[in-house]
Amino acid sequence: MSTHDVLKVVTMGSLPTDIIESMSVCSQNPLDPDEFRRQGHMIIDFLADYYKNVEKYPVRSQVEPGYLQKRLPEAAPKNSEAIETILEDVTNDIIPGLTHWQSPNYFAYFPSSGSVAGFLGEMLSTGFNVVGFNWMSSPAATELESIVMNWLGQMLTLPKSFLFSSDGSSGGGGVLQGTTCEAILCILTAARDKMLNRIGRENINKLVVYASDQTHCALQKAAQIAGINPKNVRAIATSKATNFSLSPISLQSTILADIESGLVPMFLCTTVGTTSSTAVDPIGPLCEVAKTYGIWVHVDAAYAGSACICPEFRHFIDGVEDADSFSLNAHKWFLTTLDCCCLWVKDSFSLVNALSTNPEYLKNKATESKQVIDYKDWQIALSRRFRSMKLWLVLRSYGVANLKTFLRGHVKMAKHFQGLVGMDNRFEIVVPRTFAMVCFRLKPTAILKQKKIENDDMESEANDINTKLLESVNASGKIYMTHAVVGGVYMIRFAVGATLTEERHVNGAWKVVQEHTDAIFRALDGDIINQEIVH
Repeated sequence: MSTHDVLKVVTMGSLPTDIIESMSVCSQNPLDPDEFRRQGHMIIDFLADYYKNVEKYPVRSQVEPGYLQKRLPEAAPKNSEAIETILEDVTNDIIPGLTHWQSPNYFAYFPSSGSVAGFLGEMLSTGFNVVGFNWMSSPAATELESIVMNWLGQMLTLPKSFLFSSDGSSGGGGVLQGTTCEAILCILTAARDKMLNRIGRENINKLVVYASDQTHCALQKAAQIAGINPKNVRAIATSKATNFSLSPISLQSTILADIESGLVPMFLCTTVGTTSSTAVDPIGPLCEVAKTYGIWVHVDAAYAGSACICPEFRHFIDGVEDADSFSLNAHKWFLTTLDCCCLWVKDSFSLVNALSTNPEYLKNKATESKQVIDYKDWQIALSRRFRSMKLWLVLRSYGVANLKTFLRGHVKMAKHFQGLVGMDNRFEIVVPRTFAMVCFRLKPTAILKQKKIENDDMESEANDINTKLLESVNASGKIYMTHAVVGGVYMIRFAVGATLTEERHVNGAWKVVQEHTDAIFRALDGDIINQEIVH
């Protein structure tokens, strides 16, 4: 039937079934190897050029909310479009809306460090596109994950109880989750069920979860999902006296008060490198308290755990041998792309018991032999990506020695920035630097001296001015930093960790901070002059 005939039929009524079927055949092979090679090379070239020029972009996106809706069509295209056209739109419409996490001038939040090995590993993982929910679904995906988790665990000198043993006798092992949020939810669920099996499931409202007030909000979300009574999540106060780490004495007094009230202590989340200030909780002493009451202890080292492959930082996780689980995010400071959270547990049986399902369609001889790991039972979802491929490439491509050098380089640059702050008497370091992040602010006394007035609420004034300073710096697009509030003090966080960052970028960032500080102080002078004229 000709096109003319088809159009004639359309005008008279619906198309016959045979014509619909003939027209529904895709004109393209969605997985044509030659076309994949052609377009794949274009994407690689596009990204290589992006990284070559990433320093030229405003670090934080400068667009307004809703910008993209104004640029893109209201509906998907009816016919296929060329990759060349699509990449033009990426350049014109998407890149302006990116905050460039890989920019060497990115110092916000915590890093999401990328690398050639991480990108290529992700390509292999995506290219194979296996769904490795159990051993049978892709043996290599399961076995490589177990191997790299043991490799990294050994690099951290984790106790053998956290690693897979050749005969399976240890009961421990590692798994790659997506993020810390997922990891904490999994282990909190395991701890919950382990306790409820002892005291009865009807007593779930008695379970109590403990952490410091600096602990990541992932714990609160996990507790909420796991059915823990929100009133039973304890955010124990910290103070500057302990550099905002959790006090074992405070923990014990809180536990005793809960027991006195008829509640059941169940879970403690300690942190090595808190989000606000990279504070480190004393793992050993906290475990000593927790173990007295049968509490599951998790160590969240999402940011700082990577640094602990270096001997000079390993002491920060001393005491981990007494914890029940430990996690770090390789996608933060370990050259591995998002998402890749490394979780180790001592008692994998509790994890499996809490998370496993075994429907008929997943039954197979390998699982029934008890000689393999089915990672579907170590996580929330059934489906899972081949994450170990990228971590394997990172470990092999750079090696332990180079990874240590990479981490030490960022710490060195953070120390350098700390020194620059210390040379300007308008600023102060708010909390001690522990890893590669510096928390600083304009001093209240410097602000008040500049304003030449008395102020009974000095801290509030300082917080306002520091807020304005950070907003001004970020609006420039030259660098990007974020803030935190600890002990009522607003401070600016300068987190070194982007792969492309060099000392010249640190020096340039400090110059930007000083320029915007000078501008703010000039504005304060102007306010004073205006006030004097009015009076």
